[in-house]
Amino acid sequence: MVDHKQNMNNELLPLLHGLIRDWEHEVVEFKQATNSYSQHDIGKYFSAISNEASLRGIQYGWLIFGVNNKTREIVSTDYRDTQGLETLKHEIANNSTGGITFIDIFEVYDGNERVVMFKIPAAVTAMPTAWKGHWYGRDGESLVALSQEELERLRGQAQYDWSAQIIDGSSIGYLDKDAIRIARENYKDKHNRKHISEEIDHMGDEDFLTKLKLVVNGKLTNAAMVLLGNPDHDNIIRTPVRIMWRLFGSDTMVKDYMEFCVPFITVVDQVYSKIRNLTYRYLPDRTTLFPTVTTQYSEDLLKELLNNCIAHQTYNTGGRIYFDEFEDMAVISNPGSFIPGNVRDVLKPGYTAPYYRNQLLAEAMMMLDMIDTVQMGIRKIYNIQRSRYFPMPDYDFSTPKKVAVKVYGKLLDKSYTRLLFDRGDLDLDAVYLLDRVQKKLPLEKEQYKLLKQLGVIEGKAPNVYISLDVAEIIDKRAEYTKNKAMDDQYYKDLILNYLQQFGSGTKDDFLKLLSDKFSDVLDDKQKENKVRSLLRALHRSEAIERTTENRRSGAWRLTQPSDII
Repeated sequence: MVDHKQNMNNELLPLLHGLIRDWEHEVVEFKQATNSYSQHDIGKYFSAISNEASLRGIQYGWLIFGVNNKTREIVSTDYRDTQGLETLKHEIANNSTGGITFIDIFEVYDGNERVVMFKIPAAVTAMPTAWKGHWYGRDGESLVALSQEELERLRGQAQYDWSAQIIDGSSIGYLDKDAIRIARENYKDKHNRKHISEEIDHMGDEDFLTKLKLVVNGKLTNAAMVLLGNPDHDNIIRTPVRIMWRLFGSDTMVKDYMEFCVPFITVVDQVYSKIRNLTYRYLPDRTTLFPTVTTQYSEDLLKELLNNCIAHQTYNTGGRIYFDEFEDMAVISNPGSFIPGNVRDVLKPGYTAPYYRNQLLAEAMMMLDMIDTVQMGIRKIYNIQRSRYFPMPDYDFSTPKKVAVKVYGKLLDKSYTRLLFDRGDLDLDAVYLLDRVQKKLPLEKEQYKLLKQLGVIEGKAPNVYISLDVAEIIDKRAEYTKNKAMDDQYYKDLILNYLQQFGSGTKDDFLKLLSDKFSDVLDDKQKENKVRSLLRALHRSEAIERTTENRRSGAWRLTQPSDII
């Protein structure tokens, strides 16, 4: 039986031989690259071939390692292994316009000769592909700077707002009446002015939607159908508009799913109602024993992400928005490239997007209170996670013309969580970089230097970890409080924590635990009486109980064992 890799190899070999036989200079490049090749040079070829493919109206081009550029003979290459090639995708995305990267990277064998084929997507419409801020092109087989004429030609490519397009033969009768009613109420709540509310109340539905530019001369825009459409008439949109929720089990098999259609003004609440947002307990601060109790995901965060997918997806491709729910994470994805290019840039105060894919749709969603602002959505979700001391979301641009974001529903590194709790002065960029440290992701030289200056990391690249100085600060704070007379709740917390860890304990155990924490003014007898008094108080509050009815045993346990994570 022929396996999948062999099938793939058999399909790609004729393509490889065809490219060798009939190549186009500007969109195919061969390199011998026997065992190494500069990442920077690969990035320049990525930019050049991407731009040339767009100028020629084709979907992709090729960079091929393992073929002699002059003789066109297959000579084999040892350039990176499979895992290293996957890493290269992210390296290219980090420094290219829009975060785009290879469509795919194939390892092909012609007998024993290994060839690596990099499939490079054409530049996004009206957005030339740059590598590290520079645009490249081809002059025959030569790699050159993109000419001014070519740059202007790429920038001047037709760019239209799909959401503003008029649907022929449409009318307000194709919209959902309840959705229009909700839109009216949302608009009034958003603006929160008496005269505006009175104005809207005196408007008919068509006048109201005309005011929002969702209706033009009595005809619907695509944005109107997306937000307010009657599901019975969604076929008047040329491409399907859908959101798919899927629940995955621990075996990564789909356990449940549901598809949602228009009107999207209500669909986010419907999707959210399907999500298992479980209760999560954790200790963000080592000096307390009472856990923070929250949900795995912030409702505001998930709704903001879904609404941003609605605002920014590429609708003319007919793809769905997916909300994939796993045991400890959620992954939300939608069709369309990432316009800002780099997440870190978006986190900077004052960031402005170069353009909006669905301008009318985004503006309408802002006026209907579905999204706060087009520019600040990503900053908002990062700040939400930061306030919860949770890992930052991960954006994935590895698949061309698609954006996916992973939201974590659990803690990854307690040191990271405690650092965020202790250092409220860190800006969002520093938190973003610290999140990379906890996830064992590489740092650039300037990023490493920044965190070093802040005193929040130790070690040398690539073996960097969150600084122990933070833990020492906490320890010193604990040591300081240890030398003072504490209130009773502090001692009770220590007893409860002891029982959580060891299951049961006697009065003598607790005396050993607390003796050096009591005020020095107490003698041994007074300390013993203090422990006895604490145990009685905990017993009266039903926090602890005796392990047996025999009072002489003196052993205690928690009434309800904690599930602190």
